[in-house]
Amino acid sequence: MSFIDTLKYKYKSGTIIEKLIYLNVGVFALTLLITVFQGLYKGQQNFLMQWFSLDDNLNEFITKPWSIISYGFLHADFIHLLFNMITLYFIGNLFIQYFTQKQALTFYILGTLFGGMLYLISQNYFPLFEGMNTTLVGASAGISAIFIGIVTYMPNYQIKIPLLGFLKIWHLAVIWLAFDVIGLVGENAGGSFSHLGGSLFGYLYVNQASNKKTVFSNMFSSFFKRKEKPLKTVHKTAKRKQNTVKTPGPNQAQIDTILDKISKSGYDTLTKTEKEFLFKQGKR
Repeated sequence: MSFIDTLKYKYKSGTIIEKLIYLNVGVFALTLLITVFQGLYKGQQNFLMQWFSLDDNLNEFITKPWSIISYGFLHADFIHLLFNMITLYFIGNLFIQYFTQKQALTFYILGTLFGGMLYLISQNYFPLFEGMNTTLVGASAGISAIFIGIVTYMPNYQIKIPLLGFLKIWHLAVIWLAFDVIGLVGENAGGSFSHLGGSLFGYLYVNQASNKKTVFSNMFSSFFKRKEKPLKTVHKTAKRKQNTVKTPGPNQAQIDTILDKISKSGYDTLTKTEKEFLFKQGKR
């Protein structure tokens, strides 16, 4: 199997997170090639960056409306790409443990969209940016949506950090958001606004979609369903002549309690007795 065939196979068999990483890396490689060839012909600006990055000028944006999404697949340099892809890998794989891959893609795309919208609004509203001309690139807004989304869903989930031990992910979210708020008046103010736009989407989507009493949740209830791991809840049915009534099994309440504990804190926090109970139930 050739190198190209291997890449095609890995892309097709990978998760949506891996596919997003491959796509971002591929676009970055293409950008570098174009930069090299245009440089040989004394080109002034990479046309790929010019046509697919998000410009803060509304007149420019109108001529290329797709840029409010496409900017999320471009990166300024290798370090920018590397940091974003490492973050996407770890956060994205945590996300798809509890939600579907379709939802992960939705968060990435809509987080990018919301981030781009807040970027445009901020650059054209606040006096600080008057007379400045900036463009936006990077996957950070989509990644922020995924991260804040999973934090909103299970804020007490713990992650082991070298030298620091176990930390709840909401602690990391506070640090994440603090850097973005501080950066609103820095050199990358536009990027910070886009990050906050993605974060806002992630929070509102999960918060509203998980609240069954709101109108917003009814619109998305069929789409936003939690993935239960490592065990599927089973209901026994009692057949009658006219009606079929579902009745929960004798251990259903205990199963639901354990699954809720997994969703909030992770499988590793279960006691030995709880793990044995799940194992026995799974074999039925």
